[in-house]
Amino acid sequence: MRRPTALVLCTFALLALLLAAGGTAAAQELTFDLLFDPANQGATPGSISWSPDGSRFAYHYDDGSGNALWLLAPGDGEPRAILRELPEMGGDGEGGGHGHGGGDGGLPPVDFQWAPDGASLLLSAGGDLWTLPLAGDGTNAVRRLTETEGEETGAAYSPDGSKIAFALDHDLHVMDVESGTVTALTDDGAENEVINGQTDWVYWEEIWGRSSTGFWWSPDGSKIAYYRFEEEPVGIYTLLDTSRDTSEHPYPDAVEQRYPKAGTDNPRVKVGVLDLASGDTTWLKTDGDAESYLARVHWRPDGQRVAIHRLAREQDAIDLLSCDPAGGACTTLLTDSWPTWVNLADDFAFLADGRFVWGSEKSGWRHLYLHAADGSEVRALTAGDWAVTSLDAVDEARGRVVFTAHPPGPLGAKDRRVGTTPLAGGEVSWLTEGEGWHTANASGDSGSWVHGWSDAETPPTYAVRDAAGAEVATLATRPPGFDPAALPHWRFFTLEGDDGSPLPAAMLEPDGRSDGSRHAAIMYHYGGPGSQVVANRWGGRGRGLWHKMMAQRGYAVLSVDNPASIFFGKRGEDKQHRRFGPLNLAAQKRGAAHLAGLDWVDGSRIGLWGWSGGGANTLYCLFGSPGTWRAGMAGAPVTDWYLYDTIWTERYLDHPEDNREGYEQSSPITHAANLTDRLLVVHGTGDDNVHPQNTLTLAAKLIAANKPFEDAMYPGQKHGFRGLSSRHFYERMTRFFEEALAEEEGNGEE
Repeated sequence: MRRPTALVLCTFALLALLLAAGGTAAAQELTFDLLFDPANQGATPGSISWSPDGSRFAYHYDDGSGNALWLLAPGDGEPRAILRELPEMGGDGEGGGHGHGGGDGGLPPVDFQWAPDGASLLLSAGGDLWTLPLAGDGTNAVRRLTETEGEETGAAYSPDGSKIAFALDHDLHVMDVESGTVTALTDDGAENEVINGQTDWVYWEEIWGRSSTGFWWSPDGSKIAYYRFEEEPVGIYTLLDTSRDTSEHPYPDAVEQRYPKAGTDNPRVKVGVLDLASGDTTWLKTDGDAESYLARVHWRPDGQRVAIHRLAREQDAIDLLSCDPAGGACTTLLTDSWPTWVNLADDFAFLADGRFVWGSEKSGWRHLYLHAADGSEVRALTAGDWAVTSLDAVDEARGRVVFTAHPPGPLGAKDRRVGTTPLAGGEVSWLTEGEGWHTANASGDSGSWVHGWSDAETPPTYAVRDAAGAEVATLATRPPGFDPAALPHWRFFTLEGDDGSPLPAAMLEPDGRSDGSRHAAIMYHYGGPGSQVVANRWGGRGRGLWHKMMAQRGYAVLSVDNPASIFFGKRGEDKQHRRFGPLNLAAQKRGAAHLAGLDWVDGSRIGLWGWSGGGANTLYCLFGSPGTWRAGMAGAPVTDWYLYDTIWTERYLDHPEDNREGYEQSSPITHAANLTDRLLVVHGTGDDNVHPQNTLTLAAKLIAANKPFEDAMYPGQKHGFRGLSSRHFYERMTRFFEEALAEEEGNGEE
């Protein structure tokens, strides 16, 4: 089976909708209105969260009447909207909270979690907390819990549901649910100085994947383990906020951000265990290098130990510590090391008896291992020349784990599949079949899971499946305002790299190719270690549909992943250790040569673009091989690797003091004087990830070398553009490539 049953149903539904509207499945020209008007985007379920017993789940969805919070108990009725607005707030016009919807109005962005008894949901919206009882008669009365000037973050129920802990104004607090009484558990939190119960910026971005995780309830609810960050050692970067009315505020606001750049001091971090009865904190003696990262925190199910993942600053070794919450002493259960670096992931989980599942790349591919409570390895749970990409559930009732992985082979990683394997040892069973991007949102209690699927031509579909994989329900999706099947289709193939490696590639062939003309081409890449852009999944709004629009306008579109991408496992990504640039440049040049060798492509009219790390690599390619591309667009690029953060940069390039040449030769600004091609650089003035300093530093180098270039600064935009700025950027990039890649006068064909 190449496509799930739900996809067939979705396809028939889409055709029926088109015919009902008087349309057909004929090709439809993509426009910027279709790309960026939320009403045309369709909608899919988002933020799916199972109840503690796995009997039902809540999720966000916009059914055309605005975003709402929905509830479904598989096999027990239809989905129902349980919340469409918050009292005293109403809709904010965002539509489709969390980026999943497409209509106007509705529920503003709301984070939610289940109460331990499954009888209510805790909501976080607008910086405040609410509770939503899930009464059986459908009369769900929302109750506001907080109304403060500050923002409550990371809110979490105690295991018995009697209390809610949260961070507010950089201190940890706890609320008694019945009385509403709030008690501050720490009292020395201060902006840019001390943070209790939440993360600083660099941990939030690089350790926790943009999550505010900062504290953890003990299983019996008597204690809370929490982070404490002392930020004084960290340097400050100042962003300017120009959003206020200049008639009253002619000077911009200075926004100070603690941001450790490569080679500089990190915050001082420790983990404490706070006893709620006494109010005392026991600091865990994690020892090791004072600059180590305390990357993960877990309570053992019996509450007798706290497990901490201690990652060396060099990131070449990670220790699993077992700490005594009463006395603070820690012992090392195991150490995972690698000559280059160790990748962090979220594939650790305790079993009830203290054994645990551990993800490791020690074979060269990321796989799951079962360990005894003392840390000794019991067995490998998965193995082979393919990688586990996520641990989705530990299902002890059925003695198994559920995970997502990619298949083996040169193009294996373009797809994802969901599998299960016994904890007691045995063969892997695959719960999904066929190509495309399969995902699992699984309940470890009931064994049920929500199966997401898409491919490069088909928007996502969702089916609810039981533990054996049988479909028991489907989730509605709203189709976009165009026929996806009628758009240009991606073709996946491989190109032979300089070292003989089969480089994964994907291409959109342009409309009008049959007329005998020679077409311009656009290449898109990222290029960092373990990265991936060649993927058989729906691209949706943004670049995915923009690429298809450009193919409709007559451009070939090509992406090539280099030998350090996820396709090649850990030993592949190691090829970029201590040096960025040359490996990806060689792969992109191979892609450009492939295009130039096609009789319907004009090899003198090829453009290249990328964002963030892809922006940095676009600059490196243009400066490293002048004339291979006629034009390039670099979005929010790192131009000097001394300017990016400690954790990400030092993971791959090591500490600057140990690799000066690697930093300097990897940085695009070192080679800026080589520019001969058209260049557009784009950056947001509010980018707190890749600071605008990068683009300004590059501009100074280009000006000093007397090199012409174009730039566009977007006021207030962060690392990912939103709203009107996103559309404006894509329109700007379109005009740039249309002008830069136009046929030169006298070179056109009759």
